[in-house]
Amino acid sequence: MELSQEGLAAAKETREAAARKRNEQAAAADAREREPKHEDKKAKPTPRVLPPVSHEVAFPANFDRGKTKLDPAKYGTFEKPHIGPQQERAKQYPFTLDPFQETAVACLERRESVLVSAHTSAGKTVVAEYAIAMAFRDKQRVIYTSPLKALSNQKFRELSEEFGDVGLMTGDVSLNPNANCIVMTTEILRSMIYRGSELMREVAWVVFDEIHYMQDRERGVVWEETIIFLPDECKMVFLSATLANASEFAHWIAHLHSQPCHVVYTDYRPTPLQHYAYALGGSGMHMILDERGIFRSEAFAKVRATFQMEGPDAQGGKDGGNPEPADGPAGRGRGGRGDRGRGGRGRGGGRGGHQDKGGPKEVGSILNAIKKMNWEPAIFFAFSRKECELYAGSLKTFDFNPNPDDKASVNEVFNNAVQCLSEEDRALPPIEKILPMLQRGIGVHHSGLLPILKEVIEILFQEGLIKVLFATETFAMGLNMPARTVVFTALRKWDGIQNRLMSSGEYIQMSGRAGRRGKDDKGICIMMVTEDVDETAARAMCMGKPSPLLSSFRLSYYTMLNMLRRLEGGDSSMEYVIKHSFQQFQQERQMPQVEAQLAEVESQMASLGKEGEDAIKDYLKLRSQIAEQSNVIRHVVLQPQHSLQFLRAGRIVSVQDGQTDWGYGVIVSVMRRGGGGATGAASGDGNSNGVPLDGYIADTLLVCNSASLVAGEPVPAKLGESGAEMVVVPMALELVASISALRISIPPDLRPADARRSVLLQLQDVVRKYPDAPPRLDPVEDMGIEDPVLLEAASKIEALESQLASNPVFQAERDQVKFKAFAQRAALAERAETLRTALRSSYLSAFKEEAKQRTAVLKRLGHVDEEGVVLLKGQAACEIDTADELLTAELMFNGTLIGLDKHQLVALVSCLIPVEKSGEAIKLTQVMAEPLASLQETARYIAEVSRECKLEMDPDSYVESFRPFLMDIMYSWSKGASFAEICGITDIYEGSIIRATRRLDELLQQLSRAARVVGDEGLASHIEDANLTIRRDIIFAASLYI
Repeated sequence: MELSQEGLAAAKETREAAARKRNEQAAAADAREREPKHEDKKAKPTPRVLPPVSHEVAFPANFDRGKTKLDPAKYGTFEKPHIGPQQERAKQYPFTLDPFQETAVACLERRESVLVSAHTSAGKTVVAEYAIAMAFRDKQRVIYTSPLKALSNQKFRELSEEFGDVGLMTGDVSLNPNANCIVMTTEILRSMIYRGSELMREVAWVVFDEIHYMQDRERGVVWEETIIFLPDECKMVFLSATLANASEFAHWIAHLHSQPCHVVYTDYRPTPLQHYAYALGGSGMHMILDERGIFRSEAFAKVRATFQMEGPDAQGGKDGGNPEPADGPAGRGRGGRGDRGRGGRGRGGGRGGHQDKGGPKEVGSILNAIKKMNWEPAIFFAFSRKECELYAGSLKTFDFNPNPDDKASVNEVFNNAVQCLSEEDRALPPIEKILPMLQRGIGVHHSGLLPILKEVIEILFQEGLIKVLFATETFAMGLNMPARTVVFTALRKWDGIQNRLMSSGEYIQMSGRAGRRGKDDKGICIMMVTEDVDETAARAMCMGKPSPLLSSFRLSYYTMLNMLRRLEGGDSSMEYVIKHSFQQFQQERQMPQVEAQLAEVESQMASLGKEGEDAIKDYLKLRSQIAEQSNVIRHVVLQPQHSLQFLRAGRIVSVQDGQTDWGYGVIVSVMRRGGGGATGAASGDGNSNGVPLDGYIADTLLVCNSASLVAGEPVPAKLGESGAEMVVVPMALELVASISALRISIPPDLRPADARRSVLLQLQDVVRKYPDAPPRLDPVEDMGIEDPVLLEAASKIEALESQLASNPVFQAERDQVKFKAFAQRAALAERAETLRTALRSSYLSAFKEEAKQRTAVLKRLGHVDEEGVVLLKGQAACEIDTADELLTAELMFNGTLIGLDKHQLVALVSCLIPVEKSGEAIKLTQVMAEPLASLQETARYIAEVSRECKLEMDPDSYVESFRPFLMDIMYSWSKGASFAEICGITDIYEGSIIRATRRLDELLQQLSRAARVVGDEGLASHIEDANLTIRRDIIFAASLYI
């Protein structure tokens, strides 16, 4: 980070300008409070309602409570902690603490770890501040970790103002690293632990903010490893949104570190919420959930009714209407495309014209209502950065800052902030274009913005100078910036796999931004509802339970190499890490229950006696062998050259995903992964062109439980079952279990619920007509397949079925009474075997096998020797956690980096940094073509070695993961191009370029350290010189929070 005196001074002036505005507002409010009031002498003060709080303690096994020598009068007990009246507190607050805060700080005074689980804006930060105050009082060191660098910068500023001696370490910034309190990202803390930093010996407390980030698929493992390897002497404070399994997490902590861990939980909202539904394509905005938590079914029915009244071509009223609470009209807008990925159909994308998100017209209509009701400030959540900008840019006629003083304050904050930029950077289009919008009290916040603009917008929003903010989901993570109103422009999001409804946990997190404590009597949530969201889905979303905290533990080479390097000093092996992971702990806690279930099943089997046991075994064996050969036939039948021409829109198929039977579904289309033609409209052989079976996705109408769609994990439902709904689910083609000879007609537009319901009714009619099973396509007679593998499998099935015909159990299949006894015993035997398998298997054994395979890779690549001792290449890889450690180390050791000049080196290393896909063509110069080819060849070699060591890896996908989208940009930037010039050669967002460049800077620093570890001072200096070429101007402008 560019920490020049000029940059820091500009940042300080920006904060002071904002503070002056805040003080002016506070003075005005204080003056109003001091005005004489005509008080009713008879009026009694309203008693403070104490919010409910749940408290429990998790103890490690065999914990001796008698060893805890604390005076109950001063500190209370484990079950009832409290701070005695004579006990001096580490920090005083100018307000009365809520019960959950009081309980939590009492646990801290007992020097015991605590997990605080509460809604957004409930006041969890009070607990963290108290732990820091205790550390200062007791002259101890405390670490505050956060999941995001931006959040770390904010916390650094807040804590510096409160405590003074505070440091910051985020990878690209290091300020006052010897402070009593250090704010850092969790990755930095993990790195310090692995390196055996002396600092860790002095740490008494570690605060983990946003601990629910531990379930992040990519980075969650960092939290898990850090918690596992923290010294047992450290006490921990975990801050989290509401969790369904907070107690389980606390028991894991107690088990790990042999210390009690308290759980302080409250689902109390300081500011109650009212939830409104706004009908897209219909009319009306109705309160569907009041502040008492009562769902109004009749109100939601009115929302649903408007869709039917308006019809498919309705415009919802003049100019989109003016939706006010109760019965105001709404409007219809443009749907627009999703943020990323291939659109599905039905609930996930559709082929028709029905929208699944609000357009500018709807946003304008809702804003009119918000202004009329004085519900500002408002946050509009959208799941696309482009949509945020589209909505904000469409509000040309809105001005939420009519007061000239507010406009002047915006100008002052904005101009002070950009003073740290060069004159050329101040003239950048994103900077010049945004000021008029900010002056009108409208802002945008997403990851593609210039960081300095994001921070200006955050400051203006905090100071009440932005009244309407369009933001992506990340704004709800960590940033303590509530509003009075939250609006959801869409209820569906693309999660990287599918376009699904928000889960209740996600809705709770974002809706928690509504309602400012001490300012609003209630918060307002408005959801833009589409026709396919029924009451079950809406109810589950806004009344559902919080999501449980799930482990995202996975093995990485970085972890393995650091573990092997630590072996000299203790028992820290990979097995130790796996065994102590949260995932393994969760499974082991279920074992007693599994053992009890097995004992019960075995008892039931014993009561049935042994009659027919051998016949059942033979029956099951024959059925298994027939299923095995049937699977061979199915695999041949599904080969694209055989199946695609039959998998047309409307074809009935049965679907099986492992043990999950989805029953019958209806094909919509089949597409190649990553694009390609759809067989629903194609002809001939489906244009397979040798594409393998796993290269196709089948969009299939399946019968799902509607409530499960809210959680984003569809669950099959039976035909005719209550809550059953037909939904288009993208699935792998290999999940098709059988292809029926029947096809039914499907509507061209599958978005409307009625259209999908018509398909469901047709399917029910087919199943009623063929109670055993609809007729299947014969592979030979109907499909004309003459594959010898298929013919041999068919012959084997014929022989097996002949043996099966003489089996007593099979013969009893038609006798329901006789067969019931056999079936009962067979079901019990199958259940018993399943339970035994669960007891035998564990994540430990699975991960141990993976660790064995990964160790083989490390040996093949020369990172460790046969005894597991980390070699020079492995020591270099231990320094790399910003990019793929294997490929980075390999490029160092195979000489690829040595022959490059500093500009080429920067450009090539940028390929290791993940970045969003660009639509611009890569304009590779001749000087970069050869290094890129070397990188790709090295990546392919690593992938091939991994496959030979029995790891599942697709070489093509691995090579393609190192995208050269930044090469041109970084090469030009390193050569001295301006930021405006590099933005002109790509369609990647400006903020994404800056974020990627800062991560590149971090990687180059790690590469330099790695070169010194192996003793190559020349390469280390060359890398440092290369790094200096990118550390300039707006990309490394000082944060306004520092």
